[in-house]
Amino acid sequence: MKKLLFLLFLSLFSTIVSAQETVVENDSIIRVTAGYQITNEERYPDAIIYSKSESQTVYIEHQGIKIWCDQAFFYKDKNFLKATGNVRMNQGDTVTMNSKYAEYNGNSQLAFAAGKVNMRSPDTNLETDTLYFDRNKQQAYYRSGGTVKDTASVLKSRVGRFFMQEKKYQFIDDVVITNPDYTINSEQVNFYTETGHAYLYGPSTIKGTASTVYCERGFYDTRNDYGHFVKKSRIDYNNRTVTGDSLYFNRNTNFASATNNIIVTDTINNSIIKGHYAEVYREKDSVFITKRAVAISLQEADSVYIHADTLMVTGPEDNRIVRGFRDVRLFKSDLSGRCDSIYTRQSTGLTKLIKNPVLWSGKSQITGDSIFLQSNVETEQLDSLRVFYNAFIIDKDTINNGYNQIKGKELIGLFKDNEIYRIKINKNVENLLYNNNESNELIGINKGTSSKLDITLNSEGDIVTMRSIQGPKDVLNPEDELPENARKLRGFKWRGDEQINSVDEIFIGKKAPVLTKIKGLPLPKVEEAFFDENNSGELNKNSKLKQENLINRKKDQAPQSINN
Repeated sequence: MKKLLFLLFLSLFSTIVSAQETVVENDSIIRVTAGYQITNEERYPDAIIYSKSESQTVYIEHQGIKIWCDQAFFYKDKNFLKATGNVRMNQGDTVTMNSKYAEYNGNSQLAFAAGKVNMRSPDTNLETDTLYFDRNKQQAYYRSGGTVKDTASVLKSRVGRFFMQEKKYQFIDDVVITNPDYTINSEQVNFYTETGHAYLYGPSTIKGTASTVYCERGFYDTRNDYGHFVKKSRIDYNNRTVTGDSLYFNRNTNFASATNNIIVTDTINNSIIKGHYAEVYREKDSVFITKRAVAISLQEADSVYIHADTLMVTGPEDNRIVRGFRDVRLFKSDLSGRCDSIYTRQSTGLTKLIKNPVLWSGKSQITGDSIFLQSNVETEQLDSLRVFYNAFIIDKDTINNGYNQIKGKELIGLFKDNEIYRIKINKNVENLLYNNNESNELIGINKGTSSKLDITLNSEGDIVTMRSIQGPKDVLNPEDELPENARKLRGFKWRGDEQINSVDEIFIGKKAPVLTKIKGLPLPKVEEAFFDENNSGELNKNSKLKQENLINRKKDQAPQSINN
């Protein structure tokens, strides 16, 4: 009996030993240190089982990678091990990973971790259920959902890849970046951990409390809160939308700029501004736009177009003010005009044409030092116009090849159904009119003066009645008694060749602007399969990893092991 017990003790001693260190001369072989070492060929054939003791945890080292765990199964012939229980894996001083379970192949240097995986680098912290690590490529990869915590944001995606040398994450499928001030949703994001720079690919939004940015390719600095967006880019404010070929956005300063094919839509005031360069200041509620700038006031019956070298829109939504500078041109179907600068307040319907203004309404040309147009805010139709100082009306008489003219210090015009039907001229009134009989034969040319003049017009713009007030003096001159040089009042200037007859003519005589060449953002690189199926030879026979095309988002089943 004693002999039997002694033999049994020797048998146990041969399989359970204290294992302080496994000495391996070849550094390509995994090196293991542990508290205990056993073998169990029946349950774990070809495996050496290492376990921790009270004083010694399991420690694995291989060419710069270090692993600590409670228990390890080492297959020496294959140079492969499995680690369980409080697994911690370090690569140098930059990457540390914790998990419940891990595998490592010393030949291919492929690693796999599962169970509450946490990988930390100096700038980020990754949490996922399963993670693959290729030491040769210096890449880590997950495909079952992961969360990365950056110094400024939390990033989530279904698929992710970490490039350690580039310090870059590539997030794919259902990407969400959450920041206290905004949330980013995208199909794909390339994120650089050192700088916090994010490159967005596919339909992407950046949504904050006061604005939402949309693009299908863009860049955003998540730490300094500014970005550059191209391809169907758009910024939506509470009451204003900005689109353009290229957009810049700075959340800190509430500033945005746009380049090429810009459209700024005011959803409250039903207006649009177009051009090829724009700046938006949200806090000041203002927009600056140039390069073939045009403001369009959308009206049910007839829209109004205002073009200027530079347009500025300022003021809150209920009191928008539009200003135009240098060579301003105005057009609607029954009215057009030009001036050096323009001012219009949408809340009151008042439009001011300032410096060298001219208006064409029907057959009439109206000029003066300044012209004010008043619209009815409710009906959006013209109500009246006022001309201050040096008011001058000219109507070309096509029958007599002459010009009907009326001038005075001030002029008031009244509109009905957007057509002028009455004109009042005050102070120092002069007129020169061609008088015809019912057969349209010239009777004579009337020249007169008065203090005031009241004129009514028909729908064709022809004079129906004309009443001179306070000391009128009129002389009807036969045509042959009034020489050509006397047929034009002082200050006469016919500007018919400048008249704008269609929307397209608001740009007539102006060169098309040279558009800024947009520097696009690079397309995302299509990555190779994470593991090379032809060369690794380390994938589980029952779950061999298939190559994944990240761009087409093919959802192949994830491998369960890196051992063959």
